[in-house]
Amino acid sequence: MRKTVVVDQDECISCGVCVDSIPEVFRFADSGKAEAYDPAGASEDKIQQEAIDACPVSCIHWRE
Repeated sequence: MRKTVVVDQDECISCGVCVDSIPEVFRFADSGKAEAYDPAGASEDKIQQEAIDACPVSCIHWRE
């Protein structure tokens, strides 16, 4: 089963690291916070390395 990536918008500081790194998965929502609009848009490895590990406030997580 593929994991789904989610952004905790309460914790997001709108830094743009995930949006800049993987725009095919992440974008800014109307709230100004990041969201995963297409969790299947990139490989799990790419999401882990370029978004989850790079997030300065650790607000991006996997959900089974």
